[in-house]
Amino acid sequence: MLDFASARTLLIQAAQPIERRATLPIEACLGRTLAADARALSDSPPADVSTLDGYAIATRDLSLKGETRLRITQRIAAGQTGAPLSPGSAARIFTGAALPPGADAIVAQESARCEDGDVIFKHRPAPFEDVRRQGADFRAGEVLVPAGTRLGPTHLGLAASGGIAELEVHDRLRVALLTSGDEVTPPVQPLAPGHIYNANAPMLRGLLEQLGCTISHALHLPDDFAATRTALERLAGECDVILTSGGVSVGEEDHIKAAVESLGRIDLWKVRMKPGKPLAFGQVAGTPFIGLPGNPVSGFATFLLFAKPFLLARMGARVPPLRPLQLPAAFARPVASDRREFARARITADQRVALYVNQGSGILSSLTWADALAEIPEHVTIAHGDLVHVHLLAELLA
Repeated sequence: MLDFASARTLLIQAAQPIERRATLPIEACLGRTLAADARALSDSPPADVSTLDGYAIATRDLSLKGETRLRITQRIAAGQTGAPLSPGSAARIFTGAALPPGADAIVAQESARCEDGDVIFKHRPAPFEDVRRQGADFRAGEVLVPAGTRLGPTHLGLAASGGIAELEVHDRLRVALLTSGDEVTPPVQPLAPGHIYNANAPMLRGLLEQLGCTISHALHLPDDFAATRTALERLAGECDVILTSGGVSVGEEDHIKAAVESLGRIDLWKVRMKPGKPLAFGQVAGTPFIGLPGNPVSGFATFLLFAKPFLLARMGARVPPLRPLQLPAAFARPVASDRREFARARITADQRVALYVNQGSGILSSLTWADALAEIPEHVTIAHGDLVHVHLLAELLA
């Protein structure tokens, strides 16, 4: 049974990015993983531009003292090109317009007045005052978005500002999602005695689709070794990852682990954490396999902390490190545990960490209440006010 950090590292290092790639229009790339650096095709901005409405001038024309008076010889709106600025002249200019050749500063319209076709002002702008210089954001050839980035709206906007119309991305990861258990019933069916509804299937599907994966197969496995083995053997060559829920513990009806071992191998089984101890990882005929616990909260926690980083690495994305906050505890744990716990928590108005009253691994309602997971290390007691590591669910889910 591995400790939390070792198990997480094992999964991340074992992930091999898929080789399938595609070049897509930029508008089709949201949520994809960039496969090659995106380099700017032009400077941004492509010329010196005015940051406000006013008058483009040459600072060499400023009077040595008192007011400066310059003839307005042209008008330049955004998208227009001005003529070279002649000595003693100014150009009426608007926000975002390129400076005419010879101009090197802007006088805001609020600082000037106009008389008989001239602009008059006392302000003495410094060279390139209120000017956004060419290439101030980036230069042509510069890497705007590095390979391995999961593309969000801001990445797409940045790439477009560099003149990029298409991006090379990794293909979507194909994940076979398998839940298990004879007692598990889909919500569309009446609930028989001794049965429970299948919460894991929609929850895990949502987590996978939010990550940008394609659900290549969605099956529910009975508690039967032969049927489980047949399904795993068939799916191994048709997907990039097999993700299962349940069937990897120590019960006589937990057949998934045994079926995986009969077709491949198990590299990890059990992690010293709570919830989520019966986590499994291995291969089925060369296809990576992740076996999540069947209890919904355990499945949720192990997906975010183990499966998600593996899937990110498998899709060619960089795996962000865990970046917990440190906040004082609004609870006490006087008895230490031999397992690292990730307790469902909520950050209070006074920036303290409160725990959900029932931390049972089947209490799915706790996940809609919580906005964080409080990390409580093994062999550590917690008193009120002690600082604890807190992982925001919004960040873990991003």
